[in-house]
Parts: sequence; structure tokens; C-alpha cells
Amino acid sequence: MTGIVRLFMLASSLLALALLFLAIVSWRQRHRLSALVGFLAAALCLSVGALCATIAVGIRGYRAFTQEDLAATIVTMPIGPQRFRATVTLRDSSVHMYDLAGDAIYVDAHILKWRPLANLLGLHTAYELDRIAGRYQKLADEQTRERTVYSLSTDKPFNTFDLARRYWVLRPFVDAQYGSATFINETGGRGGAGGGAGAGGGGGREGDARQVTYEVRVSTTGLLVRAAQAK
Repeated sequence: MTGIVRLFMLASSLLALALLFLAIVSWRQRHRLSALVGFLAAALCLSVGALCATIAVGIRGYRAFTQEDLAATIVTMPIGPQRFRATVTLRDSSVHMYDLAGDAIYVDAHILKWRPLANLLGLHTAYELDRIAGRYQKLADEQTRERTVYSLSTDKPFNTFDLARRYWVLRPFVDAQYGSATFINETGGRGGAGGGAGAGGGGGREGDARQVTYEVRVSTTGLLVRAAQAK
């Protein structure tokens, strides 16, 4: 997704170096006006290159999608009263294991929708899973019992999702950025959704009497979770 952005970054940087060289030559030849124009043009190209670099780094870990996309597979196993182990397999085939407290699995994500101007740079609607947590069925338990929350996002110096809200320079490129969440009962009951999310599905596929498998999917309307289809 960032290939074209990197090409723009490289082209802008090379053009900035060429303009800077020409500006220095003009300055030494006492062509002050031409030199100033060259310096300003070089600074503009460097700014474009820096913007492309910021976008390329900030969306590392995000995945482009146009229709419904499989974001992760989650296998749950009860390990105690209101406690279960969730084994998460992400799209890059990495596997992560979390011990969660509660009655349901909760997952949320960041979703970025780009404007047509950014589409020309090869940027399309993209998502990144952000957190996984345990969720209690009763509000009283949610307020008083143990909370377990873990990160699913890729480590990076900064996140384009946050930068787009803070800096005006990215606003012409970003059409919308929003959070989406979904949850489903660990026992396979029906879940719900928040933000731009979809609803949870019914009972998951069971490898044995206790193990259940779910698929977390993302669509243009947000996250949803449903039972994995038996193979």
C-alpha cells in the first residue's frame, strides 16, 4: 500500500537535492533571485518528501481493503470462572496468546478512509487492529472486577490515525478516521458492537467441547465477528 508513497518520497528528495545544488550555484554566481527561488522550491520538495515519509511510517501495520476482509482468527479456551485464553492469529500469520477476564472477547480497530487525492498516491481505505480485551456481561462486574486489555497494533514511532486528528497538513488527504469495535461471548453466544462495528455471530466452531474458533472481519461498515466455518 505504501509503494507509490515511497516512490513520491524518493522522487521529492532527489528533486530537492537537485534544486538545492542549482540554488547554491546561482548564489555563488550572485544570481540572488534565482537562488532564493531554488531554495524555496527545494524546501517545498523536502516538505512533500517528509510528508510522504510520515504517512509511510504512520500507516505501517495498516492493511488496505475494499470489501470484507479477514483481520484475525481467535481460538478461545476457558481456564477458570470468567477467565479464558485467547489465541489470536493475525493476517501476517503471527500468533499471540492472551489470558482474558470476563464473559466475552472485545476487539477494536482504527480505520482510515483517504480522499481521492491520497488515492492517487496509492492510499486506500485501511485498518489496523488496536486492542483485545475481556468484557463482562454485567455492568457491575465491568466496574468492579479485573480488567484485561492488550495491544494488537504494530509498534511504530507514531500513528497516522493520531496525526490526522492533530495536524491540519494531513486533513486534505484523510476523508475520515474512526474507531470500530465488536465483541462476542466467549461461550459462543451472540455479541454486540460499538462505534462503526458490526454485530457478533452465533456459536463458534469447536475443536473440542471447550475450544471455540471465531473470525474477526472488517468491512466498509466496521468490525464484525462470526463463527469460523467448519472445514
